[in-house]
Amino acid sequence: MWETTVDGRVLHFHLAGINNQNFLMKDEETGSWWQQVTGEAILGPLKGKRLKPVFMDELTFAVWKHEEPKGRVLAPDEKIAAAGRYAPPDWEEKMLSVPVATQLNEHTLDKRALVAGVAINGATKAYPLGALQKHNPITDTVGNTPLIIILDEDGKSIRAFDRRVEGREREFFLKPNSSPLRLVDDQGEEWDFSGSPVNGTPSSNQLTKIPVLKDYWFDWKTYNRETSVYTLGER
Repeated sequence: MWETTVDGRVLHFHLAGINNQNFLMKDEETGSWWQQVTGEAILGPLKGKRLKPVFMDELTFAVWKHEEPKGRVLAPDEKIAAAGRYAPPDWEEKMLSVPVATQLNEHTLDKRALVAGVAINGATKAYPLGALQKHNPITDTVGNTPLIIILDEDGKSIRAFDRRVEGREREFFLKPNSSPLRLVDDQGEEWDFSGSPVNGTPSSNQLTKIPVLKDYWFDWKTYNRETSVYTLGER
């Protein structure tokens, strides 16, 4: 998700094409082409410019609705829906059989393995969804930032947090049989999936969120060539 203002000018974007299953956007004002995953202009007068990222979560609707009960939902455009121009519900499943153009020299992961990608202070790391399903949460350090990666009980929603509280690192563990999901740290404090202390106010010691991109391995690797990959049991 990106801001649409570049050098003080608001741009308007539309889909221009697809590059190896990743959207290309074109702005109406300059005709520049932008890569969706990086926010970088790759062709046109603004080539080399980058859009400013807007923090986002990739959550199931159920998780989002639970946290934002008054949240608004963008309704489909009836004209576009009637013309059949929206992707069908099984689009993701169909794309699994589409060949991948990216050639990866190493075979660290299956090209279409889902990963949670994190980029901090110039360092990037990919956390395979399979590893998160077996070991949740994952405790790690990326770009000198101590963090935890958490998979919610729905098995789809992923978040990452800086695990420092008041400047001190903490260890976090999944509270057994908790529903909704709860974490317990090494000081005995409980936390929910939003990073809030269960017995405190939302503003007290709120864990700082770290952006996570849930992506296919081939796509993450294409745009993060120096990325490392988490292996189960690593610390």
